[in-house]
Amino acid sequence: MDFYLFQQINNLAGRFLWLDWLGIFLASWLGYVLVAVLILLFWKKKIVIILAILAAILARLGIVELVRWLYFRPRPFVENHINKLIDYSNKASFPSGHAAFFFGLSAVVFLYNKKAGILFFIGSFLICLARVFVGIHWPLDILVGAGVGIFSGWLVVKGFVKISKPPHK
Repeated sequence: MDFYLFQQINNLAGRFLWLDWLGIFLASWLGYVLVAVLILLFWKKKIVIILAILAAILARLGIVELVRWLYFRPRPFVENHINKLIDYSNKASFPSGHAAFFFGLSAVVFLYNKKAGILFFIGSFLICLARVFVGIHWPLDILVGAGVGIFSGWLVVKGFVKISKPPHK
């Protein structure tokens, strides 16, 4: 199923110049736009920015690296002849660090502002879909990375709420 979904998405690469350009932009650059929007949108509520970055770092540099240390899965372009649109190193593919990072940001934003959070989740989904399209991730990498990110965002917010509440007397 993972290989089938990958093929359905990645086989669209290389057909239309505009679609290839869009896929490369989404996979490589939309994340910077999301971080900039996070900062601009929550400039007056800096705690949201701090918690979002903490969740993203926990997801990407904590949980993802632990899983990658325990289990190595090669990227799609290593084992298969696929449409690879961007150069990328042959580091572990599972789970997706980009999915974990950006879904971690999105989860925190969603917990503080539902409308903005939905837009962040859409942006995160587009980034991740594009990373399958350009040939550097499997769909399962994305799914698990998104789960890691959402869990990290929830954990960071719940942990902050718990430690910031004054004790009951």
